[in-house]
Amino acid sequence: MFWVLLLLPAWAVAGVACTRLCLAAVRAAAWDTGAAPADRDHDLTLYEAAFLSGGPARVAEVTLVSMARQRRLLLAHTGWATVVDPRGRDEMERSAIGAIGPEGQSRIAPVRAALAAADSVRGLADRLVSAGLAVPEGSAADVSSGVRQVRAAALAVLALGAAALLLPGPTGMPRGLIALWFALPLALTLSCLAIARVEIHPHARWASPAGQRLLGTVARRADRAGGGAGDERSYLASVAVRGIRAIGEPELRAAFTHRDQPWRE
Repeated sequence: MFWVLLLLPAWAVAGVACTRLCLAAVRAAAWDTGAAPADRDHDLTLYEAAFLSGGPARVAEVTLVSMARQRRLLLAHTGWATVVDPRGRDEMERSAIGAIGPEGQSRIAPVRAALAAADSVRGLADRLVSAGLAVPEGSAADVSSGVRQVRAAALAVLALGAAALLLPGPTGMPRGLIALWFALPLALTLSCLAIARVEIHPHARWASPAGQRLLGTVARRADRAGGGAGDERSYLASVAVRGIRAIGEPELRAAFTHRDQPWRE
């Protein structure tokens, strides 16, 4: 009956993880119900669409790509950013230039991180939350953390079940029945993950349901326009919604994906 001692923690980790995810989802739903009604006719800016799609990091990427395509910032495929025009045209661009520093040149990775944490991006986030288009950071983090915990619980149940089946000697119960007992908490965790996958939109970490609807409009406009280089706004809208994988120029995309070798400075 030693397998029962493994079944108890399997149920415990599955129950705790699923309960935490459910509570986080309920709190997020309660916030959405009590949030200020969103303006359905609101036309998202590129920065707003970027934040709702990918958060602060996406805003930083769109800002850098926009400046690079206007030839006011040079993004080299080696991973360096160089300021060409030091006059930022808006708050985000001024934050990007400030993140690069007084020397006018810096690695892209630290610039992107500094820009994502800038006051201008935090102000954008606060405005979107107040408008009912974005979810508070804590609420989104709780749901994401809950999903990760349920995944870990499913793996733990599998490991405990395998250990119970591999126990040497007689167990007093057919192994098929032991496997069935462990299948129950495993089914609980997998069903929670399946529901979360259906109910939680990929953008839900940042965008409220109202924000997701507006994002869908932006994505459809970009698709209709083709997102080609000839239509600058649709091109940047594609980057805002889909990230750096939507960048058409190989060298510009390489600037964001470049990784130094360990021996390089």
